[in-house]
Amino acid sequence: MNRYVRKIAALINIREHIDYQTADSSIRNNIAFRGPNVIILACAIVIASVGLNVNSIPVIIGAMLISPVMGPILGLGLGLGTEDGELLKDSLKNFAIMVGISILASSVFFFLSPLTLENPSELLARTNPTIYDVLIALFGGFAGILETSRKEKGTVISGVAIATALMPPLCTIGYGISRLNITFMFGALYLFLINTIFIALATFLAVKFFKFPIVKDETGVVEGKRKGLSKSWYAVILTVIILPSIWTAINVVKENNFKIHAAQLVQENKNMGRSFIYDYKTNYSRKLSTIDIFVAGEMLSDEAKEILYNDAENYGIMRNQIVIHEDATIVRENISEAELMKSFYEHTDKKIKMLNDSIVKLNLSLEAYKESQIPVAKIAQELIAMHPQIKNVSITRGSTVDADTLVENERIMVFVITSDRIGEAQHNQIENWLKVRLNNDNVLLVN
Repeated sequence: MNRYVRKIAALINIREHIDYQTADSSIRNNIAFRGPNVIILACAIVIASVGLNVNSIPVIIGAMLISPVMGPILGLGLGLGTEDGELLKDSLKNFAIMVGISILASSVFFFLSPLTLENPSELLARTNPTIYDVLIALFGGFAGILETSRKEKGTVISGVAIATALMPPLCTIGYGISRLNITFMFGALYLFLINTIFIALATFLAVKFFKFPIVKDETGVVEGKRKGLSKSWYAVILTVIILPSIWTAINVVKENNFKIHAAQLVQENKNMGRSFIYDYKTNYSRKLSTIDIFVAGEMLSDEAKEILYNDAENYGIMRNQIVIHEDATIVRENISEAELMKSFYEHTDKKIKMLNDSIVKLNLSLEAYKESQIPVAKIAQELIAMHPQIKNVSITRGSTVDADTLVENERIMVFVITSDRIGEAQHNQIENWLKVRLNNDNVLLVN
């Protein structure tokens, strides 16, 4: 048993892979925001803002890859872990500069941008942080400091920059300022604080675990102890930060479960006698979540509604949460099956017509595409049969622009390889034949 424990301990042992001096130097060198770092940060912020503005995830990822925002945050963790007051102060100063530049750049961009999306999903995703964002930041921070500290460098820092997503919340704060939207401003600020604090916390814990040397002054006194750095407030700050995210995560789980149960309820009660549910909509609220159910066919009887309510209670949905809309129903007792389905057919007829129109347009486009294709193999066979000296035929269609008129025209190029060079008369004969065969006067034969 001890042998297996020793093997596992050796497998996960990382202290011997740590380069303290290089890690310390790397973090300190990447803290300062001046010169190129300021320009790179501003460029990354604008790129991320564009990505958020157009809901483009690849653009947002690209911005996170080039942004230098991790430096001051790792510096905070290292300063706390090594009790280096000067490093901690320098990191906080540069962190404030970084946040100021980012919010200013994103605010200006969104203020000038003419595009306003109806459903800015990527921006909204940065306004509702949960406990899962805490976990991402914490483990992302561990990965980041481990990558910075190990002897063999890899690409982990890039992945940490993407996973912890420090840039988008800063851009979302700028969006909230430009639109005077408090929800966007404070929601994104909260997410950014979560990411910052827990990346710094992970760095602090890793620095302690790796046993980075404590900074001492000229007299040999530990700088942190001399300056009286207090650690008692750590737990208070972390608790204040974590509790709202746990509450939000609970609500996210509740909303997700409510939507799943609503979908299952509708699926099980799709057809109710001579009535059917053709659509539904969920409205999640912390006070009272509701389901709007849209019914067609006959109006629901009291018995049918009672069955629906009873089934809903099995999913934890109360009857006061169900709103039934019967605008598409017919109030008649003796109604035939054909008449019953008429409302449904009328409701879907427009969509079917739209689909049919789309199919017709696609078929026309396909036919036009087929007609534009050149039957290369058939033409090659005909040419070789008429002119045996031709050994190879290549045909391509392209555009040509005249230098004088700058008018673009279509041109078909026919390349032939012959065993013997053909004369001018035969060349013209083949070219004229190709013009007739391809129904295009702009054909050029190249031998």
